[in-house]
Amino acid sequence: MNSPAAASNLAAITPELDALAAEAMDEWKVPAVTIAMVQNGETAVLRAYGQRDAEAGLPATPQTQFTICSITKTFTATGLAMLVGDGRLDWAKPVRDYVPEFRLHDPVATERVTVRDLLSHHSGLPRHDWIWMPGGLSRTEMLAAMRHIEPSRDIRTSWQYSNLGYNVAGLVTERISGQSWEDFIRSRITDPLQMTVSMTVDDLAKADDAATPYIVHRDERRPTKLWPLHAAAAGGINTSAAAIANWMTFLLAEGEFAGRRLLDAALIHEMQAPRVLSSGPDREFGHIHYGLGFGTTIYRGERMVGHSGGWLGWSTLMRLIPERKLGVAVFCNVSGAPVPAILINRVVDRVCGKEPVPWLERLRDLRRKALAQAETDEQTRTAARKSNAPPAHPLPDYAGSYQHPGLRPDHHHGGERRAALGLPEFPRPARTSPLRDLRDPATAL
Repeated sequence: MNSPAAASNLAAITPELDALAAEAMDEWKVPAVTIAMVQNGETAVLRAYGQRDAEAGLPATPQTQFTICSITKTFTATGLAMLVGDGRLDWAKPVRDYVPEFRLHDPVATERVTVRDLLSHHSGLPRHDWIWMPGGLSRTEMLAAMRHIEPSRDIRTSWQYSNLGYNVAGLVTERISGQSWEDFIRSRITDPLQMTVSMTVDDLAKADDAATPYIVHRDERRPTKLWPLHAAAAGGINTSAAAIANWMTFLLAEGEFAGRRLLDAALIHEMQAPRVLSSGPDREFGHIHYGLGFGTTIYRGERMVGHSGGWLGWSTLMRLIPERKLGVAVFCNVSGAPVPAILINRVVDRVCGKEPVPWLERLRDLRRKALAQAETDEQTRTAARKSNAPPAHPLPDYAGSYQHPGLRPDHHHGGERRAALGLPEFPRPARTSPLRDLRDPATAL
């Protein structure tokens, strides 16, 4: 049911939001955008814009399925919080208490890294995404590879985003629950919240209302395939705006849904508390911290928690303003697009009674300058290139077998790996990447 008061307040800004969405989608060449707004315990607004499949002319709906990418981390952390509430997990204990074969390159860190360190990206490991991105390793093989990769910081000294850490968190869930991570998330979270979800790209492809992912390169949009996310606990959930509304309602109600308590409020507070500094203030945003599966910051005086997500063909963002019982999530089917942040920031500005920040204009200017600079850079490289120049060494000097124990032999060929991922055709616009943690000032979380 919609709350009449909440629906009325938020519905009043939807004409402005409709126009803003159209302009932003046109600028960033986004075929489809869906948005969910909840307030005061009810779904207030569901909107869908554009086409989930531009080639087939299929319209987007609030039920259209998107890969939500790293918003998945909020589910993984919440599932572990439920095990804490059951008395089956102490996330202050070392990971090895639950996964004895867990090993890091540093033997001291191996013994000391806790489940809480994994959830707050505080293990000392940098991203090392090339271990999981090619998609050929199982979860346990990714776990085994971690012993061969060196930390770049000491444990608990610096925030470093780690999808591999969340793969381990998923394994902790499995060892304690006796279920697969997917089955546990369904049975404890998404089924009770009446959410339609899937966990693989194969299931997404079979959905009646699935979005097609797109990439934009040099201002040209093209469809791409559904690239799997084998580190599923880090980013593998597929769902819709209509379903994510129930997730935000549960979080804003501090662990309750439809009159049933699923998680103690104190554990919700613990996950969303600022724990590790990830970046400093920037424009309208204050310092950004990471908790346990949730980012947190201050936006124009309002406490904001949530998570972003990005992968090849997807850009997603979920933000909650707990003190106003407001939640907004936006999904789109183009990589690296700031459209979710532009729309959510406008909603928050209006609900909080503030004159809107011109995020679209700011980011549009940055985008156009980046495109122009990319063209200039390409011309400079072309002009500087010397035709028929010999290599620095004879080609046989480069021949050989190159291996790293953290990677399987069939994953050592960098050019093949990039081609397999489509990276030669994937753009890298300013301050974004396909696996970005969205630290652009407009997105922040």
